[in-house]
Amino acid sequence: MNLEKLLLLAIKASIEAGKEILEVYDSDFAIESKEDKSPLTAADKQSHEVIMKWLQGSGIPILSEEGEHLRYEERSGWEKLWIVDPLDGTKEFIKRNGEFTVNIALVIKQQPILGVIYIPVTSELYFSNKDIGAFKMIMEVGAGIQADKLNILIEQAKRLPLQHKSAKYTVVCSRSHLNPETEAFVNDLKQEHPEIDYASKGSSLKFCLIAEGKADIYPRFAPTMEWDTAAGQALVEASGGSVIRHDGTGRLLYNKENLLNPWFIVSRLVNS
Repeated sequence: MNLEKLLLLAIKASIEAGKEILEVYDSDFAIESKEDKSPLTAADKQSHEVIMKWLQGSGIPILSEEGEHLRYEERSGWEKLWIVDPLDGTKEFIKRNGEFTVNIALVIKQQPILGVIYIPVTSELYFSNKDIGAFKMIMEVGAGIQADKLNILIEQAKRLPLQHKSAKYTVVCSRSHLNPETEAFVNDLKQEHPEIDYASKGSSLKFCLIAEGKADIYPRFAPTMEWDTAAGQALVEASGGSVIRHDGTGRLLYNKENLLNPWFIVSRLVNS
């Protein structure tokens, strides 16, 4: 398995999907509701279709939020798979605040080893695999990836973390919308870090803040699905950070029978 070629494939898929998303974003799009009452737009569907076309040629099974969710009896035989969120942050998309992403991860033996997060509105691209580390670059608006070698992209990118944060300890969460569990966690942090800054972003951009070094910790004590976190976890871990279950019992794992994640904590400091 050639991780460089697979990473390039995921990068190209994310950028082409981003173009489809922006076409819808700039139009008077309709909003549907899925069975779980979450919103759905043409951008979600078109991004999914584009990514499927790009990734299917790899011969690796794909688990996408907008695709068919096969029973665990079939998925359990997948040693490796792509996990995809074609449009992470549909609510942010609808608000037109730009804080939505395309997430693509490669998972092997339940662990994310390759991740791509692309922000269509700003053309910011985050990419990583376990061998090369994590990187960020800004694409030309509307441009695709012409390079056929990963080292060409790496030369144009910046290695993460960039480590340009404030001197204060920075927590990724909303200061004004803390649930009781998160509030208690932050209060405990204040015992060690009396002055705390808050950073808030939509979608997988929270993981990007940690990977870049702009924030120190992101506690997530609310429901998420595997496609919400797989690419972000790959990016954070490749940048030297960690993503562990809130009870400290280990990393988040993927392609589980139940695709709902447990609560977790993302941190710049690796936890054993």
